[in-house]
Amino acid sequence: MQRYFVTPDQMTDSTVRITGDDVKHISKVMRMSPGDQVICSDNQDRVAVCEIEELNDSSVELTIVEWSEFETELPIPVTIAQGLPKHDKLEMIVQKGTELGASKFLPFQASRSIVKWDDKKSRKKTERLLKIIKEAAEQSHRNRMPDCEEPVSFKQLLSVSEEYSIKVVAYEEEAKQDERSNLAKLLTKIDPSVDRMLVVIGPEGGLTDEEVERLQEAGFVTCGFGPRILRTETAPFYILSAVSYQLELLR
Repeated sequence: MQRYFVTPDQMTDSTVRITGDDVKHISKVMRMSPGDQVICSDNQDRVAVCEIEELNDSSVELTIVEWSEFETELPIPVTIAQGLPKHDKLEMIVQKGTELGASKFLPFQASRSIVKWDDKKSRKKTERLLKIIKEAAEQSHRNRMPDCEEPVSFKQLLSVSEEYSIKVVAYEEEAKQDERSNLAKLLTKIDPSVDRMLVVIGPEGGLTDEEVERLQEAGFVTCGFGPRILRTETAPFYILSAVSYQLELLR
């Protein structure tokens, strides 16, 4: 069943009103008509099966048939702080990261980030990323859409990290030294009722020694993601899959 996100004010206790680009998708792409059903989420954990009552060029009016209690979010919020990578890698990271359960994406300007985003490019790129996130969240039946911030500086990243109780930095030097226990230990100690996780992943050239030291001073634990060296666009998927395995499949 097709899923659509709406704003909280578009969903009452009994009805939903869909507007914007989703109207065209429902009528022209999916070719739906009154009587067809979809799933609607207000992005605040209210999810319902809805039936189309009326459809026109500007809106779709629906009646709520039943509320859904099925949970599709990771038990712990995981923010992926990604050093700005080259080309369109960030688009793949947010798309697949959304499918795997990330709650937020925080791109940052690392010392070895080759690409530079000015204010105009940053806004345009972020809008594009948010659109990709919305589509991926609908496809993967997420109850919530992850957020995506405009890129921040490394200093700002350190400041933001104070909000998190579990802080991980992917460090390839640990993998080279065959370090395999730090991440496993952290995952087994997670308390989903209170913890929030922030994962820092460097760009293609990795993080500098100075950046790693400053992260460690801020409470980050350096972790090898297995014995192999992962690409920057692969590392987020590894950690999200590990969190899912530990907190969803083993419990």
